[in-house]
Amino acid sequence: MADADIGVVGMAVMGQNLVLNMDDHGYAVTVYNRSTSVVDDFLAGSAQGTRVKGVHTMQALTASLKRPRRVMLMVKAGAPVDACIDALLPLLEPGDIIIDGGNSYYKDTIRRVARVESKGLLYVGTGVSGGEEGARHGPSIMPGGSPGAWQHVRPIFQAIAAKAAGGTPCCDWVGPGGAGHFVKMVHNGIEYGDMQIIAEAYLIMREALMLDNETMSRVFGLWNEGPLNSYLIEITRDILAFRADDGTYIIDAILDSAGQKGTGKWTAIAALEHGVPLTLIGEAVFARFLSALKGERRLAQAAHGNGNGARARSDRKFLRALEGAVFGAKLLSYAQGFMLLQAASRANDWALDLGSIALMWRGGCIIRSGFLNEIKAAYDQEPDLKNLLLAPHFRDAIRVNVQHCRNVVAAAVRHGLPVPALASALTFYEGYRRESGAANLIQAQRDYFGAHTYERKDRPRGEYFHTNWTGTGGTTTAGSYDA
Repeated sequence: MADADIGVVGMAVMGQNLVLNMDDHGYAVTVYNRSTSVVDDFLAGSAQGTRVKGVHTMQALTASLKRPRRVMLMVKAGAPVDACIDALLPLLEPGDIIIDGGNSYYKDTIRRVARVESKGLLYVGTGVSGGEEGARHGPSIMPGGSPGAWQHVRPIFQAIAAKAAGGTPCCDWVGPGGAGHFVKMVHNGIEYGDMQIIAEAYLIMREALMLDNETMSRVFGLWNEGPLNSYLIEITRDILAFRADDGTYIIDAILDSAGQKGTGKWTAIAALEHGVPLTLIGEAVFARFLSALKGERRLAQAAHGNGNGARARSDRKFLRALEGAVFGAKLLSYAQGFMLLQAASRANDWALDLGSIALMWRGGCIIRSGFLNEIKAAYDQEPDLKNLLLAPHFRDAIRVNVQHCRNVVAAAVRHGLPVPALASALTFYEGYRRESGAANLIQAQRDYFGAHTYERKDRPRGEYFHTNWTGTGGTTTAGSYDA
């Protein structure tokens, strides 16, 4: 009997937890997994006593669904998504909906939307953030794709999503094509930046201030009660205090070589494609690459030493400066992320609602933090805001904390500690707030060796000039172009 509200393909932990979340909210779900034993184990385990139904074929899955059929894929990004689409298309009818809830590359989603729509079906590429716990109890959900699908998936998605203050679901329609997965990608890029900023603060506390794990945990706990209130600060507090059965700290046993699944790299590539100075997130990605060179770093320390200088002050004043530096860098990271969202929205004609996106990140997701309400307010006050740093609230917040950034980065440099995220945030700010920089020299160099031309201060923008610097270059130019 076709009475299920939605089918879910892929019963790894995220898929299972989303299904249980849907069941909690009264939706009838049919599940399928390529390894059918996983379905059987799920039904006999955590899904026992629920209304969840399991099947062993795609045909049985689609046959169990109400029309329009809604099938959500929770499989590994890449070829497995295309394989599932290939299997589903012959089993579905015009108006049915395929949903990709994985971390797919947004350009793949653009391609898949076009393909599925050409068959008369609808396609949704949706970001889902919050990890295992979020999937089970309320994630942030960022859907995009075929606009006609929204009315059919909205009730389910907004029911299972995290709820912000006032009960507002952390889920809304993002835009057409690959917009949903692009927003999730930028979310993950900001997550990379946040994690790197926090790791650098931890390194400074551990190496320069020589604080023990319990003390650092208390510091992060205090930070979580102020402007830095956020999920990542909260879990850092808990991680630093967590002990194994033998009383040793787990954090001290973990190898300092960070992994990644590619979304941060995708974000940095998108920034290069759109000409956006996403410096902090780019440095966070490169820092993970550097961390992976564990063997080489061991050899380099033997050859060069670790560069540690004298112990820094560990008084409350310096810890306050460190808190301000972390907060300032975090604001700058978000500002860069929203710059990328704006650029991609213009380039793809997505008409992204940046304030709404901030609201979707208030609960459930990894980067949820206290000041997302202020981002929403900034875009409400000025929908065409060019940059968050120009909004009064963020302008004032950066002014208060920028000297803390300078002091902390200077102290880290004196101590020989790598702080690429904090330093790149500061450098971005110093460059962004200067009307006059040094790029005039770069343009002169480009014109000297390549006749690439330049614009003049005393002439309108868009007029290009060339100087015959050597007396032998002539008047022929190579033309001008943008990054």
